[in-house]
Amino acid sequence: MSEYSSHGEEHPPPLVARLIGTGCFVGYIPWASGTFGTLLGCLILLIPGVWQPRVLSPLTAVVFALGVWSAASIARFEGNRLSATAARAKERFQHGRHPAPDPSIVVVDEIAGMWISVLFLPPSMPALAVAFVLFRIFDILKPPPAAWLERIPQGWGIMLDDLVAGLYANVCTRLVLLLASILHVL
Repeated sequence: MSEYSSHGEEHPPPLVARLIGTGCFVGYIPWASGTFGTLLGCLILLIPGVWQPRVLSPLTAVVFALGVWSAASIARFEGNRLSATAARAKERFQHGRHPAPDPSIVVVDEIAGMWISVLFLPPSMPALAVAFVLFRIFDILKPPPAAWLERIPQGWGIMLDDLVAGLYANVCTRLVLLLASILHVL
């Protein structure tokens, strides 16, 4: 693991915070943990009924709130510890923007962001695939205001930048699916 800042607290966060924040420990995958967190979000969407707005909307809100708490708890302990792939991605696409700790083991933000990417879209594999790709692009590039929001401390920035990436992905997925239906591609 690479590290941009030192550890914060001496005591590790509670197990429940690590369970939530790391997406049932998916975040401990040593490379591309954000992508694996997003894939976990996709797998959960495949559970019958989860994609329905009456389920996904409150589920996303609850996971977002728990994500703020768990991300803050983990970030206080881990600092800005990054896996090698996360460090390379941040250097390449977000050079110099590391204002608040966002350790790469935290993937609950990717799970919630992926769900926002498909919220109120009709369930389909093409929608899921397009939303997945677009969410990962927006999550990595962090176009404004995502880049600004990630500066907010206490877990809020960790979650809010992915909320924005999810909103961007949702709108763009709608456009891609509309264009595909007009052109009879998907």
